[in-house]
Amino acid sequence: MLLGADDIRGDLAELYGYVNRAFPDAELDAFVDALAMRIASFDKQAIAETKQFANAASLPPDAEIAPEWDASIASIQRPAGQMRIKKLLERGFHKPGDVENRLGYHVGQLGN
Repeated sequence: MLLGADDIRGDLAELYGYVNRAFPDAELDAFVDALAMRIASFDKQAIAETKQFANAASLPPDAEIAPEWDASIASIQRPAGQMRIKKLLERGFHKPGDVENRLGYHVGQLGN
């Protein structure tokens, strides 16, 4: 998945376990609004503690993230990375439209 740089549909991400559920676009806003209202009604300290426990269980220590971050930044800064970013920007990257909506496809087309 990482090397392919492809977009993943919601239903496929659900099957792979990347997300715990996928919704049709028409249902997403109502679900998010209801969830946000429910969470906002909880005790603020309980929310903060739950987030801390979830982070402790699921996030690597900062010392493990730093080398990965450094490698990512170095990759982006190399000439080949800069050239790919320039091509994507010329095609509409970071603007509403097809490149943003289908970034994986467009990344795959850069070598053609």
